[in-house]
Amino acid sequence: MTISNSPSKATSIKLFSFSTPQMRAFHMSWVAFFVCFFAWFAAAPLMPLIKNEFGLSKDQIANINIAAVAVTILIRLIVGPLCDRYGPRRTYVGLLILGAIPVFGVAASQSYGSFLFFRLLIGAIGASFVITQYHTSVMFAPNVVGTANAASAGWGNSGGGATQALMPLILTAIVLLGVEQALGWRLALLVPGVLMLITAWAYWKFTQDSPAGDFSTLRASGLIPDTGKKVARESFVRACKNYRVWMLFLTYGACFGVEIFIHNIVASYYVDSFGLSLKTAGLAAGSFGLLALFARALGGIVSDRIARAKGLDGRSVWLFVLIVGEGLGLLWFSHAQSVALAVIAMLSFGLCTHMACGATYALTPFIDRKALGGVAGIIGAGGNVGAVAAGFLMKASANTQDCLFILGIVVTLTSLCAIAVRFSQEHKTQEEELYQQAVRERSLAVG
Repeated sequence: MTISNSPSKATSIKLFSFSTPQMRAFHMSWVAFFVCFFAWFAAAPLMPLIKNEFGLSKDQIANINIAAVAVTILIRLIVGPLCDRYGPRRTYVGLLILGAIPVFGVAASQSYGSFLFFRLLIGAIGASFVITQYHTSVMFAPNVVGTANAASAGWGNSGGGATQALMPLILTAIVLLGVEQALGWRLALLVPGVLMLITAWAYWKFTQDSPAGDFSTLRASGLIPDTGKKVARESFVRACKNYRVWMLFLTYGACFGVEIFIHNIVASYYVDSFGLSLKTAGLAAGSFGLLALFARALGGIVSDRIARAKGLDGRSVWLFVLIVGEGLGLLWFSHAQSVALAVIAMLSFGLCTHMACGATYALTPFIDRKALGGVAGIIGAGGNVGAVAAGFLMKASANTQDCLFILGIVVTLTSLCAIAVRFSQEHKTQEEELYQQAVRERSLAVG
């Protein structure tokens, strides 16, 4: 699917509006991603309880953490091209409905084996990120697409912080009603599954694929070509041939991969290393995820501002700076000897991590407009490859501190991949023309 710069793309973000298809897609995409992220990591803050109930070993917990992000790699590669073929609306609704099944399955698990199985399947809903980024990329013009992508993903990502803080509170409320704790954590895990089904209904009702309508309607009307099933395959193959895609695949592994790895382990880390209670550890861990409320958007906003003066190369340099900051912050976090210093260090590298995620997808729409689904899917999958690699590193490390230290070194070195993302003069000229067109359209709309 070629995503061109159309006059119907939004040239501004009217944050408190729900009246246009662009803003409905913006708000529904981040809400859907928030709910998916909440469900994806809902079990993480309850792991100390689950560990005791199933008698889990260190290796078994590591396996569960790896499983939670492993299958997402495959599904992210698939859903990007599916968006090209069937549109983001149908793809998102299907993922929400099917993804709710393993969420309910986790709550019903009776053994380590069944818990691991459903935790593996639940990772599929992490692919929701790719659909969110695809949908906003289709709806917004080049002058604001970086901000739109970063804000929608950032607010959605904050579901990871919300689940760290809210799941222990939901469990507490259930226990206060007289339910045994062994049953309470299972009932608590039903909540995100129900929310996914409600969100699926709302997404179908309030959104459309593009400013002009659904892809199926546009194809039937002859407004876009009916390329058949080949479109998904062609999008993926074209994206695979672009070296910039693989550079951002690695950088996204270094930022988003670290982010979801931290979501999986940080609550247990605070309990085991500093003796915090489940509730206090959840609040400390939640602060990391809640940075996404503004930090990811900030990364995209700054990228858009830099692009006005420095062009596409400026976006790459900005991403490089953020990943270096993340790596150095991780090294600090790995050596923190007190809760206070650990939280400060976590928030410091977390700020760079979330901003780097936003800066990555502020650059993604400009890689290849003719293969947006494939590009978004491959780069998104890189985040989960990074998380899986971090999970295996954790399994092989003597302790969490060693794992974080090595991770900090790897992230810092990966920043060089951001600098390697460069564009031809012809590519820059084309993007500049599209950018100036969007600026003119916005000036006319304001006038």
